[in-house]
Order: sequence, then C-alpha cells, then structure tokens
Amino acid sequence: MEYGLPCEKMRDITYGGGIREILARADELAAAGRSVLHLEIGRPDFDSPDKAKRAVIAALGAGDVHYTDMAGTPELRRELAAKFKRDAGMDVDPKSEIVVTAGAVEALMTVFMTILNPGDEVIVPAPYFPVYDDQIRMAGGALVPVPGTIENGFRPQPADIGRAVSANTRAILINSPNNPTGATSTREELEGIAEIAKKHNLFVVSDECYEKFAYDAKTPHISIASLPGMKERTFTLSAASKTFSMTGWRVGWLIIPPETRKYVMKCHQGLATCANSFAQAGVAEAIRSCGDDVKRMIVEYKQRRDLMVSMLQNIKGFDVPTPRGAFYVFPSIKALGISSPDFCARLLEEEGVATVPGQPFGAPDGFLRMTYCRPENEIREALTRVGHFTASLKK
Repeated sequence: MEYGLPCEKMRDITYGGGIREILARADELAAAGRSVLHLEIGRPDFDSPDKAKRAVIAALGAGDVHYTDMAGTPELRRELAAKFKRDAGMDVDPKSEIVVTAGAVEALMTVFMTILNPGDEVIVPAPYFPVYDDQIRMAGGALVPVPGTIENGFRPQPADIGRAVSANTRAILINSPNNPTGATSTREELEGIAEIAKKHNLFVVSDECYEKFAYDAKTPHISIASLPGMKERTFTLSAASKTFSMTGWRVGWLIIPPETRKYVMKCHQGLATCANSFAQAGVAEAIRSCGDDVKRMIVEYKQRRDLMVSMLQNIKGFDVPTPRGAFYVFPSIKALGISSPDFCARLLEEEGVATVPGQPFGAPDGFLRMTYCRPENEIREALTRVGHFTASLKK
C-alpha cells in the first residue's frame, strides 16, 4: 500500500536523534549490564507528594473515575485561580479563563491548533524545547528561531525578537525559566517583549513549566500575562509535572483570554476531551497544601546545580554559563574540537554517561544539554567520567 507519508505538515519534522533515542540506547546498555548515568532526561527523581497521592486514592475510592467537565474539575480550577492570584497577583476566572489539559504538551498543541493559520509564523527564542517546532509544523505554522548567545546566558533579547517580526508573525513563544538552557528572563526583558506583542498585535504563548525553579533573586519568575495590557493576548501554560514531580500524572493547564475559550475548548476536546479525573484531585491537593515539598526540592536542585557547574568549570574545554533556573546546564564544548553528536555518542558508549547534543534544541554544533535531576553522588560520578573522557580526547 502507498501510504503517502509523511504528510506535508510533517515532511520537515526530525524523526530521530533526540532525547528519547539517547535514553533508549542508554537503557539498552544498562540492560546489558553496563553502568549508565543519566544526564539526558528532564525527569525529576523525587517522588510525588504524599498528600497528593492520598488525594488520588481517596478520589478512586469515591468512584471518581469518569469524565470531568472538559475544562477540568471545579476544584482544580479554583485552586489554580488562587495560585495565580498568590504567585502572580493575577485575577483569573476559573469558569472562563482556565482549561485543565492532559499535560503541558497537550496545552501547547491546543494553543497552536487554536491560533495558527497555514503559513503563520511563531517567533521562538533558541535554544528551545524541540516539541515546539514539531507542534507548530503540525498545526500548519512555521517556527522562526531567534538565536540566543552564551555571553548573555541565552536570555532572549527584545531587540532581536523585534527584528524577527514579519507580516506573517502570529505569536511569540517564551519559556522562562528555559529548557534547555536554564535562562530566566528579567522583568525589563519581558516588558520589552510585551511592548513588541502589543505594537504588532501578536499573541504571546508563555511556557511556565519551570516557574518554581528560579534560583536567582535578581531574576524571579514573572508571568508575562501579569504585565499591563498582556493578559488579553497571552496564553499561559504550565503543569504539575516538574513542580510537583508528577511527570506521569499528565495534568497541565492553560490560562486563556476568555474571548478565545470556545475555540480553545473545541481543539482541547478533539485532542484529549478532559484530563485524568482522579489525577486532577491529586494535583488540586498538591497546589493547595504541598508547597513545602516543592521548597525542599528546589533547595536541593540549587545545590545540584552549583555542584554540576563547579565540576564542569574545572574540566578543560567546557564553557559553562550558570543557569538561573530550570534543572539544565547548557555548556559549550567547541574548544574540544569534536562535534556534539559524536561527543555524546562516544561519552555514552565509552563512559556510560548519557547527555544530549544541542542541535535538537535548535542550537548550533558545539553545545550539550545536561540535566541535574539525579542525586549528588551520581552527578559527581558522571562528571568525573566526563573529565576522564575529555582528557582522553587530547591524547
């Protein structure tokens, strides 16, 4: 049979060489008895909060196993509205401005399906989460990258974004704190981006999945929708996945302009119908009462970040900006004279350390993404092996 695939919208999507393929190879080596240390996957290693798990058990016991309102349970939407008031000073209507989704990835796809016409452009600071490009293409749009620089910690600059605006621009996507770089935008930078969006009548899609992972008091997390004149044009998305270490729960959310609700809901219905019913009960409890669990986790992540940056800075050939948020380090290895894919492949095969080259994130050759979602003893061992490997390259 002639399948006629890939279809036109998926013709230019990359189908291999990303994070999942590296994880699969790492798992193969581990299954064969090799010692493998994982610095490739952005998966928190903490358990989900006990109170949240008990709330799920209670919901199951009460028979809460059916469809919920498509927009999410009233309880979770109320907790989300309270969270945005508490964290961002925003008044959000739980009935008209909140949609609970099957994770942040579904939230993203819902937005792109809602707002993009064929050929519309979305400006995205690079490096960026690879799924952005795939989803924008599948929704019929085109990603326009705005490259960041290691010199300023990869923080997107409003002037660069302004120069990328064209007659086809529909939206600007921002991700602060950022995956894969850990960059966290300043208020001044966000205000500059907001002025561009207002000047050109653009939407802003704000991915805030790492909102709690901001380590520097000089760059606290700020929701761009909270800035003057921005709520009406901003789609804010986040999830329980990183904040509460609930990656498998698949519960995310969207804060939307109420005028877009019927269109957002139609796309959400076609993609997921509703998020998991009993998981929503657990996430509502997490938002309501598990803040101390999050604070303890963030303290440990900051210690891990400091350890990883310190050790990498002592490895000759690495240029390592200190990330201000998320749980990734994005060093340059250009001085080592080896391509990023070759470095990652050999490091995994020879030393059993899994990392990801920068290219899947829209970065040029010469960068790596490393995650510190592992205990400190594993980070120490992994970076000791990295040091051994880089030393062997010079022989």
